[in-house]
Amino acid sequence: MTQQPISGTLIQDLTLQCLDRQSRPVELVATFGYQPDDPYAVWLTFHAPDGEVRWAISRALMLHGLTAPAGEGDIRLWPSIDEDARAVLVIDFRSPHGRLVAQALTSEVHGFLTRSLAMVPLGTESMHLDVDALVASILGGSATE
Repeated sequence: MTQQPISGTLIQDLTLQCLDRQSRPVELVATFGYQPDDPYAVWLTFHAPDGEVRWAISRALMLHGLTAPAGEGDIRLWPSIDEDARAVLVIDFRSPHGRLVAQALTSEVHGFLTRSLAMVPLGTESMHLDVDALVASILGGSATE
Protein backbone atom coordinates (compact mmCIF):
# COMPACT_ATOMS: atom_id res chain seq x y z
CA MET A 1 0.00 0.00 0.00
CA THR A 2 1.44 3.37 -1.07
CA GLN A 3 0.45 6.61 0.55
CA GLN A 4 2.12 9.91 0.05
CA PRO A 5 1.25 13.57 0.23
CA ILE A 6 2.52 15.36 -2.86
CA SER A 7 2.16 19.13 -2.89
CA GLY A 8 -0.93 18.94 -0.76
CA THR A 9 -2.24 15.88 -2.60
CA LEU A 10 -3.06 12.68 -0.74
CA ILE A 11 -2.47 9.52 -2.75
CA GLN A 12 -2.93 5.94 -1.61
CA ASP A 13 -3.02 2.67 -3.54
CA LEU A 14 -5.69 0.28 -2.27
CA THR A 15 -6.28 -3.29 -3.36
CA LEU A 16 -9.89 -3.91 -4.35
CA GLN A 17 -11.45 -7.34 -4.49
CA CYS A 18 -13.63 -7.85 -7.59
CA LEU A 19 -15.19 -10.63 -9.62
CA ASP A 20 -14.42 -11.10 -13.29
CA ARG A 21 -17.04 -12.02 -15.93
CA GLN A 22 -16.75 -15.69 -14.94
CA SER A 23 -17.30 -14.78 -11.25
CA ARG A 24 -13.70 -15.53 -10.34
CA PRO A 25 -12.08 -13.33 -7.66
CA VAL A 26 -9.64 -10.74 -8.99
CA GLU A 27 -7.49 -8.25 -7.13
CA LEU A 28 -7.38 -4.80 -8.68
CA VAL A 29 -5.18 -1.97 -7.42
CA ALA A 30 -6.76 1.46 -7.54
CA THR A 31 -5.12 4.75 -6.62
CA PHE A 32 -7.26 6.87 -4.30
CA GLY A 33 -6.47 10.56 -4.60
CA TYR A 34 -7.58 13.67 -2.75
CA GLN A 35 -6.65 17.29 -3.43
CA PRO A 36 -7.63 20.22 -1.21
CA ASP A 37 -8.29 22.38 -4.30
CA ASP A 38 -10.95 19.82 -5.36
CA PRO A 39 -12.26 19.36 -1.81
CA TYR A 40 -15.53 17.57 -2.48
CA ALA A 41 -14.15 14.68 -4.56
CA VAL A 42 -12.09 11.55 -4.05
CA TRP A 43 -10.62 10.32 -7.34
CA LEU A 44 -10.16 6.61 -7.96
CA THR A 45 -7.79 5.74 -10.77
CA PHE A 46 -7.79 2.23 -12.19
CA HIS A 47 -4.62 1.30 -14.04
CA ALA A 48 -5.48 -0.83 -17.07
CA PRO A 49 -3.17 -2.07 -19.84
CA ASP A 50 -4.94 0.16 -22.36
CA GLY A 51 -4.94 3.28 -20.17
CA GLU A 52 -6.21 4.70 -16.94
CA VAL A 53 -9.84 4.97 -15.94
CA ARG A 54 -10.75 7.68 -13.40
CA TRP A 55 -13.89 7.95 -11.33
CA ALA A 56 -14.80 10.84 -9.03
CA ILE A 57 -16.74 9.97 -5.91
CA SER A 58 -18.10 12.49 -3.45
CA ARG A 59 -16.03 12.36 -0.26
CA ALA A 60 -19.20 12.82 1.81
CA LEU A 61 -20.81 9.91 -0.07
CA MET A 62 -17.83 7.68 0.71
CA LEU A 63 -17.97 8.63 4.37
CA HIS A 64 -21.68 7.82 4.48
CA GLY A 65 -21.14 4.54 2.63
CA LEU A 66 -18.82 3.30 5.38
CA THR A 67 -21.81 2.94 7.72
CA ALA A 68 -24.97 2.81 5.56
CA PRO A 69 -26.05 2.30 1.95
CA ALA A 70 -25.38 5.46 -0.07
CA GLY A 71 -25.52 6.72 -3.63
CA GLU A 72 -27.59 6.20 -6.70
CA GLY A 73 -26.97 6.07 -10.40
CA ASP A 74 -23.34 5.48 -11.42
CA ILE A 75 -21.92 4.94 -7.91
CA ARG A 76 -23.46 3.04 -5.02
CA LEU A 77 -21.72 2.14 -1.78
CA TRP A 78 -22.57 0.07 1.27
CA PRO A 79 -20.84 -1.54 4.23
CA SER A 80 -20.48 -5.31 4.30
CA ILE A 81 -18.44 -8.20 5.65
CA ASP A 82 -16.18 -10.25 3.37
CA GLU A 83 -15.66 -14.02 3.40
CA ASP A 84 -12.84 -13.58 5.96
CA ALA A 85 -15.19 -11.71 8.35
CA ARG A 86 -13.50 -8.36 7.69
CA ALA A 87 -15.43 -5.10 7.36
CA VAL A 88 -15.43 -3.90 3.75
CA LEU A 89 -16.84 -1.03 1.75
CA VAL A 90 -18.60 -2.28 -1.37
CA ILE A 91 -18.40 0.13 -4.31
CA ASP A 92 -20.72 -0.56 -7.24
CA PHE A 93 -19.60 1.29 -10.39
CA ARG A 94 -22.08 1.44 -13.28
CA SER A 95 -21.64 2.87 -16.74
CA PRO A 96 -23.16 2.35 -20.18
CA HIS A 97 -20.14 0.12 -20.89
CA GLY A 98 -20.51 -2.21 -17.93
CA ARG A 99 -20.50 -2.67 -14.21
CA LEU A 100 -17.83 -3.35 -11.59
CA VAL A 101 -18.58 -4.32 -8.01
CA ALA A 102 -15.49 -3.97 -5.83
CA GLN A 103 -14.71 -4.33 -2.15
CA ALA A 104 -12.09 -2.38 -0.20
CA LEU A 105 -11.17 -2.94 3.41
CA THR A 106 -13.12 -0.45 5.52
CA SER A 107 -10.06 0.22 7.70
CA GLU A 108 -8.01 1.29 4.67
CA VAL A 109 -10.73 3.51 3.19
CA HIS A 110 -11.43 4.99 6.63
CA GLY A 111 -7.73 5.74 7.10
CA PHE A 112 -7.55 7.47 3.72
CA LEU A 113 -10.67 9.53 4.41
CA THR A 114 -9.42 10.46 7.89
CA ARG A 115 -6.22 11.84 6.37
CA SER A 116 -8.30 13.82 3.84
CA LEU A 117 -10.36 15.24 6.70
CA ALA A 118 -7.17 16.38 8.41
CA MET A 119 -6.37 18.33 5.23
CA VAL A 120 -9.88 19.74 4.71
CA PRO A 121 -12.38 19.22 7.55
CA LEU A 122 -16.02 18.58 6.68
CA GLY A 123 -17.92 21.82 6.30
CA THR A 124 -14.85 23.82 5.25
CA GLU A 125 -14.64 22.59 1.65
CA SER A 126 -15.95 25.83 0.14
CA MET A 127 -13.08 27.76 1.76
CA HIS A 128 -10.63 25.69 -0.33
CA LEU A 129 -12.21 26.37 -3.72
CA ASP A 130 -10.56 28.88 -6.03
CA VAL A 131 -13.76 30.26 -7.52
CA ASP A 132 -11.94 32.71 -9.79
CA ALA A 133 -9.89 29.91 -11.34
CA LEU A 134 -13.00 27.75 -11.69
CA VAL A 135 -14.90 30.50 -13.50
CA ALA A 136 -11.88 31.22 -15.71
CA SER A 137 -11.56 27.55 -16.67
CA ILE A 138 -15.24 27.41 -17.57
CA LEU A 139 -14.98 30.57 -19.65
CA GLY A 140 -11.66 29.54 -21.23
CA GLY A 141 -9.56 32.34 -19.79
CA SER A 142 -7.17 32.72 -16.91
CA ALA A 143 -7.91 33.85 -13.35
CA THR A 144 -5.68 36.93 -13.83
CA GLU A 145 -7.49 38.34 -16.86
